[in-house]
Amino acid sequence: QVQLVESGGGLVQAGGSLRLSCAASGRTFGDNSMAWFRQAPGKERELVAAISSSGGGIYYADSVKGRFTISRDNAKITVSLQMNSLRPEDTAVYYCAMGKYALIHFKVEEYDYWGQGTQVTVSS
Repeated sequence: QVQLVESGGGLVQAGGSLRLSCAASGRTFGDNSMAWFRQAPGKERELVAAISSSGGGIYYADSVKGRFTISRDNAKITVSLQMNSLRPEDTAVYYCAMGKYALIHFKVEEYDYWGQGTQVTVSS
């Protein structure tokens, strides 16, 4: 059984930084894309960033481009999201997800496994 466990969320002032990490257990994920989604109260879950299995393909939502960086370490079975210049609108629960295949996926239903989520709150 695959488990994804996120860490690194918290409260930060606008303009600050946080680094989210996701550790996978139960299997390796070298053949799977990985992604970070977020969901704010009353809103749909949205894709923030995704990375292909090799790390050669990366996607960012327009709202975070230039501020967030996704990375992965297949040896350590971890994926991270470095978030800089945080804004109040970045406030949400952030979820780590494992894709069905190697290439980047864009839809929630294309992800097989999900973490429990970590809260990120950005104060103005």
